[in-house]
Amino acid sequence: MPTLDELRKSRLEKLKKLSDRGVTAYPPETGEKIAVVEARKKDGNTVTIAGRIMAIRGHGKIFFLDLRDTTDRMQVVCKADVMEASSFSLIELFDMGDFIAVTGEVGKTQAGEVSVFGKTARLLSKSLRPLPNEWSGLTDVEDRYRQRYVDLVMNKDVKKVFETRAKVITFLRNFLNKDGFMEVETPVLQPLYGGASAKPFVTHHNALDCDLYLRIAVELYLKRLIVGGFEKVYEIGKDFRNEGMSRQHNPEFTMLEFYWAYATYEDLMNYTEKMISSLIKEIKGTTKISYQGTELDFAPPWPRISYRDAVLEHTGIDIQIADDEKKLLAAIKEKNIKLDTNDAIGYGALLDAMYKVAVRPKLIGPLYLTKRPTAFVTLAKRLPEDPRFTASFQLLVMGEELLNAYNELNDPQDQAARWRESEELGKRGQEEFESFDADYIRALEYGMPPTAGWGMGIDRLLTILEDQKSIKDVILFPTLRPEQQ
Repeated sequence: MPTLDELRKSRLEKLKKLSDRGVTAYPPETGEKIAVVEARKKDGNTVTIAGRIMAIRGHGKIFFLDLRDTTDRMQVVCKADVMEASSFSLIELFDMGDFIAVTGEVGKTQAGEVSVFGKTARLLSKSLRPLPNEWSGLTDVEDRYRQRYVDLVMNKDVKKVFETRAKVITFLRNFLNKDGFMEVETPVLQPLYGGASAKPFVTHHNALDCDLYLRIAVELYLKRLIVGGFEKVYEIGKDFRNEGMSRQHNPEFTMLEFYWAYATYEDLMNYTEKMISSLIKEIKGTTKISYQGTELDFAPPWPRISYRDAVLEHTGIDIQIADDEKKLLAAIKEKNIKLDTNDAIGYGALLDAMYKVAVRPKLIGPLYLTKRPTAFVTLAKRLPEDPRFTASFQLLVMGEELLNAYNELNDPQDQAARWRESEELGKRGQEEFESFDADYIRALEYGMPPTAGWGMGIDRLLTILEDQKSIKDVILFPTLRPEQQ
């Protein structure tokens, strides 16, 4: 079997032969053409189609090319007694992967296959690197992510995933626009990161001579707009978190966040059911989908369970009794829950770590987890009946958080106190904590109406919709370690 270098050398030799004949291997224009899917309907008519050669068969006086564009695939029959001699002589210099344009009459072969019987052929782009074998394809997972351009050519199902992604984003945008939400853009480079507990990426602005951060969330800027008088705003954009990578985490990811003045988290639960069930029905034709062998039904209403009840059910620990760090640690040891507590500094971090190990994986859903503890929901409004918990919910599917929402904390004094508590935990050694944002507190002091806010990871939603194991399978170019040349 020839090596890659040998195959490239052969194609470079063909490129030279084309040049010697005066054929431009990379012409500036394609000319008029029609899509392959339309050409297939033009029986008896002369058409011009263009696309990538996916297979070449034959020799001597007849060749068969499989030509593919973004709409479909079509056979091209090249016969020496039909095709112009100048075009037919080029066939031997074509390779799988080349882009060509072919003009000819649409008809059927003796085998009944709809084909273009070529009269002329033009090279549009010479491929110097051979595509993988079409039957074995591009199988190495990291190669697929790194060379997504080849992955899309060789694996049809991959292309469908990203077509679905585009449809999902369009649907969500239209859904919110229809209900009076306004799409806005907020800074990606921020003087102070906020809106979540996460480690940021840091960069330096030379002209200002200051460090800036890639945003970890858009929340605080969108709520500044609520202060400014907008009542319904949303943003679809990239967030960046300098954290570990896993099947469900990529350092760069896409979020949809919206904020709705005068709404409550109960309103958002109803709105979310309507939005997500309508989306899945639109994309899949049904509210029932299968994910990794488990059937999920997104037809509303969805079950609702409080955070306290979920923890009690799956661990036997009542967090209204184990309500501080010392008591919770004792309860974890008593229940023999295996948990690495080294990085869990403070009650909220310890509780969250236990929940993620012992509770969340058992919550299949779709279901709402409500009333999350104030200890680790820094930006949410407390419940009046029990300030240890917040007016909040998460949508959980297959043990993963799909979206997060709550009544926004609009009391500037309470917000300031919670951020100071978070910074104290950072001083104690907690890696991920929220920093005090004086400008945001100033904004709240001007007054923010009661508001409910909502944030969903688009990538994680796509893994569920498209039955993909890893978030990298729904990101066109996921973050990877630099390739060693």
